[in-house]
Amino acid sequence: MGADLFEVISERRMGIVTATLWWANFELAMLPGNAWEGGNRPKTLRFENRFGPLAWLQTSYTIMGRAFEIRRGAKEKRWGKMSRIFPKLAKSITMAAKEGGPDPDSNASLRTAILNAKAENMPKDNIDKAIKRAAGKDLADISQVNYEGKGPHGSLFYVECATENTNRSVTNVRTIFNKNGGEMVNSGSLEFMFDRKSVIEFNPEGVNLEELELELMDAGLEEMEVEGDMGLVYGEYSSFGKLTETMERHKVEVTKAALERISNNPQPFTEEQLVEIDALVDKLEDDEDVQAVFINVER
Repeated sequence: MGADLFEVISERRMGIVTATLWWANFELAMLPGNAWEGGNRPKTLRFENRFGPLAWLQTSYTIMGRAFEIRRGAKEKRWGKMSRIFPKLAKSITMAAKEGGPDPDSNASLRTAILNAKAENMPKDNIDKAIKRAAGKDLADISQVNYEGKGPHGSLFYVECATENTNRSVTNVRTIFNKNGGEMVNSGSLEFMFDRKSVIEFNPEGVNLEELELELMDAGLEEMEVEGDMGLVYGEYSSFGKLTETMERHKVEVTKAALERISNNPQPFTEEQLVEIDALVDKLEDDEDVQAVFINVER
């Protein structure tokens, strides 16, 4: 009986494991021995056919612990995310430190970059190295460039990059668009479809929201939303510094802060269409030079 014939779907219950086969139902009775000891060690089981003409079938089957598989899957996913996002965060920190100096207390851009890195659990050593890299004499100049494009099903894309090689970045971004049902368009063609906004995420616990909102209005607040344990502040992009300073002054725990481009005319798409659109987003975000991808999808 091959392992490919069935799928074990169950849990430990009084030493009995229930399994479903594609073509019959079986109850698995445990062979003698403390097979459950040791957590995720392989278990040797025998299979009793209760509903078919077969009498007793004995075989051994290795059941890998489901909990281990879930943990491993989550860890691999987390490692994959870190391998993509940490270099981008480090580049943002280095750029901020190079432009405004290595002291976060006197460099608001660097302070924000570090905040966003910590929100993604970037290790302190990585953050410190990114700051020191800004003082390196051999550091190549990093340019901020933007690209615009059309994706599958009429979706619109605005892509922000930070790169020391613009020829590489434009080639990579164009190739990704072409291979995933999209195309790049001339710079400036779609920029008016996205409004640049200050977006700050914070923890509202223990915060006097009415008082905070009044203070933020003087700093350029356009809208504040609070739901459960998360709050969001929106404002004009030119008010970013004042908004973050106001949050700091009121000792509000800011978890993320960034300048984002928000579609001023978001469009609905079907689930099937979103699969293709999200695939293009993922491909773009995997590129080392791409810092952020904004789309006109209504979520």
